[in-house]
Amino acid sequence: MSNFKELSLKTPVELRRQAEELRAELRDLRFKVKTRQYLKVRTVRVKRRELARTVHALAKATATK
Repeated sequence: MSNFKELSLKTPVELRRQAEELRAELRDLRFKVKTRQYLKVRTVRVKRRELARTVHALAKATATK
């Protein structure tokens, strides 16, 4: 998990790549939870929040440049 300070140091390209990876991971987690292959539902919430932080940092990074 990354905090906002770490994310603000990354470039927009790195943030986009991280957001894409998190979206794919979140999609896979949702399917695994629905099919009961993965039982730690809390992980979905954590990944969703991490994605939101990344998208927010990306928006802030692109707005300042």
